[in-house]
Amino acid sequence: MYKKETLPNGVRIVTEEIPYVRSVSVGLWVGAGSRDENESNNGIAHFIEHMMFKGTTKRSAKGIAEALDAVGGQLNAFTSKEYTCYYAKVLDEHIDVAIDLLSDMYFNSLFREEDLEKEKNVIIEEIKMYEDTPDELVHDIFASTLWAGHALGRSVIGSEEIISTIDRAKLLEFRDSCYTPDSLVVAVAGNVKHEQIIAKLAPLFGSIKNRTRERKYYQPVAGSRIATKKKDTEQVHICVGTPGLPMEHDDIYVLHVINSALGGGISSRLFQEIREERGLAYSIFTYHSSYKDAGLFSVYAGLSRNNLNEVLSLISAELKSVRKDGITREELARAKEQLKGSVLLGLENVSNRMSRLGKSELSINRVISVEETVEKINKVDVDDIKRLADSFFRSENLVVACIGPSVDEKDLRLTI
Repeated sequence: MYKKETLPNGVRIVTEEIPYVRSVSVGLWVGAGSRDENESNNGIAHFIEHMMFKGTTKRSAKGIAEALDAVGGQLNAFTSKEYTCYYAKVLDEHIDVAIDLLSDMYFNSLFREEDLEKEKNVIIEEIKMYEDTPDELVHDIFASTLWAGHALGRSVIGSEEIISTIDRAKLLEFRDSCYTPDSLVVAVAGNVKHEQIIAKLAPLFGSIKNRTRERKYYQPVAGSRIATKKKDTEQVHICVGTPGLPMEHDDIYVLHVINSALGGGISSRLFQEIREERGLAYSIFTYHSSYKDAGLFSVYAGLSRNNLNEVLSLISAELKSVRKDGITREELARAKEQLKGSVLLGLENVSNRMSRLGKSELSINRVISVEETVEKINKVDVDDIKRLADSFFRSENLVVACIGPSVDEKDLRLTI
């Protein structure tokens, strides 16, 4: 059972009681991500996430690190394109420690100049590490190619050039403009009582000054294009894909089934054809990312340069096959069960449950129940698959991104 309370200032508190576990996961979900940035401050949301761990009026950076270690808990955070999350997981008897620590970080972080300069170096090293990881970097290049010039196409982490120019005033200005009460969801899942959680959280988060923020969305326009980045790597890393669907689209579960059948597991078409039958790649999979008003679908493969043309031909053939003929009823049944299994198995982890609450409430202003998810997966049929694939998998929609030794763009021009 999910329970929700909206405080007078707009802060939303969502809880799920799971009485048979001994743990609790608490997350502060803030509607601030790289989508809220511009070209001159790209990476600032992620920078703020880092700075929230560098010390408060009550704790040093070391004190923050030690607070949950002392009770066997976990503390972490992440930034995405549309939100930032700070979260902790503890035994139920230590819930007060988690709440005290997270609220202290949220309200009392110091953003000291000396910490800022040190953390700049940390983030720049993180950027360099990312640049040295082509199997991750290629996904950013794919997004920036698909949505050239749009905030959704920008990297969450930013660039060394921009990060080096960000100062304390810019950090505080961005935080104050985006960290408003109506942009905050506190999600709690585990062995807790809703009323008790409200009693603990309301005095803290209800004290935030009531102010609202107009978050403007500009829908990205996708185009068919190719991007290559030359890098001296052993493998070529490619993404081949199309625009996808936003979170609340009527066909979102149809696309989830297509994703599962094409490249979502070891029984999927692409995995079986390219890795198992032909041995042309070690890593081959598909994925779909959804945002408020847009999405992307992509096939990723890491392979030797000599296998590139054959693998691209096989990917094209499978996309064309699904567009023309759909998938079999056996593939449909297997994909559905895989999706339902993933959802239901995820319920065994309180952190997954907390994330489900926070992301759903922050993104679409309601919690999507597991029952609703399973029901919508069950409703997908083979005609839905063929209809959606026919509109998606067309040559004019394709975007290709590639990292590796010199690759001619003409080798990346696909027809489906």
